Amino acid sequence: MRDQEPGRMDGPGRPERRLSTKEAAELLGVKPETVYAYVSRGQLSSRRAAGGRGSTFDADEVEALARRNRRDSGAGQTPGAELSVRTRLTLIEEDRYYFRGVDAAELAVRHSYEEVAEWLWTGRMHRGTTFTAPPASIDAAHRAADALPAHTGPTDRLRVAAVAAAVADPLRFDLSEDAVLGTARTLIPTLVAALQPKNPAHQDGRSIAHRLWGRLSRLPATEASLHALDTALGLLADHDLAASTLAVRVAASARAHAYAAVSAGLGVIEGPLHGAASGLAHRLLREVLDQGSAAPVIAEELRAGRRIPGLGHRLYPGEDPRARVLFALLEEIPEAQPALAAARDIVITTARHTSLHANVDLALAVLTVSCGMAASAGETVFAVARTAGWIAHALEEYGEQPLRMRPSGHYVGPKPTRALPE
Repeated sequence: MRDQEPGRMDGPGRPERRLSTKEAAELLGVKPETVYAYVSRGQLSSRRAAGGRGSTFDADEVEALARRNRRDSGAGQTPGAELSVRTRLTLIEEDRYYFRGVDAAELAVRHSYEEVAEWLWTGRMHRGTTFTAPPASIDAAHRAADALPAHTGPTDRLRVAAVAAAVADPLRFDLSEDAVLGTARTLIPTLVAALQPKNPAHQDGRSIAHRLWGRLSRLPATEASLHALDTALGLLADHDLAASTLAVRVAASARAHAYAAVSAGLGVIEGPLHGAASGLAHRLLREVLDQGSAAPVIAEELRAGRRIPGLGHRLYPGEDPRARVLFALLEEIPEAQPALAAARDIVITTARHTSLHANVDLALAVLTVSCGMAASAGETVFAVARTAGWIAHALEEYGEQPLRMRPSGHYVGPKPTRALPE
């Protein structure tokens, strides 16, 4: 018989249905200890039973998980293989995405990157907020990054800077919310400061966007181009459980400090299917501009068996809202018009065979090409921007049960033998 706890309602006038551990295990077709494994992975929630003996589980949640397991088993997956993590940060649905219930695209256009970051971290709007770093943190990051070989890329400098900044912070192991927020507000400007300067006039501005511009472009920033960069940072601050963000949550689940959690994220973004995708789109766009037409460039990419970068996104069947916002801002920049025309040419040319829309990587490529930035600039913008989201996810994970990010392996190797091989 299903347990019900008095005073809890599952809907208007309907008592909430609670199951005991045994009942949940029977419904799921697993052992009782596996039920608690589901809890540790974030796939079920539990509550102490009345009297403090054992746990109870929401019947609707258990039934939904059982249906999902049956569906996954039919597809050849092991029950419970899907990792689902409860979060209050980002929702993606119907070609829009939201930060803590607010339209993220509108938020990024109307507020600075620092304000977007504070909203992600605290759920409160801190207008006019700025981020500064102590000299000791910047000095440690500078010395570590400058010791790298001359050919080192920006992402390498960011990874080394994060480690150096951690070593310079004796309070890094304090995982309280206030301490982690303090780390976040100093780590982001430290990462930017560790990049090689290109434009002295923009090295010490008030905003992160202003300081980052001085590390990415030798050209003077206009108000419109600086706003586009600042908006890009806000748009990219978070995007649910992307690969790098999942790595951050795994690190935070093991109670790694915030610097280490960010380092985990930085280690993932160099993949061409993640943070480095904008660099591929940048090179494609440059080639189209050089050739004067997208047709021969697209033909060569397809002939080589490569996918066309900057197009399509598995979470957005329609238009990527981040690309839409960036393209609109870039329309206001005269210098961006040739790159915008080349981007449109790419989309129109490929549309003859596929209905893929431009994604944020192509929009970033237009920004970086038209502002005189290197191909690696988009990845740098992505890394700096996403640090805000990584910190937000780490903070959320610190409030969860430790080591819950521990999925079970589905062993498909040889059966164990009785005797050792000769």
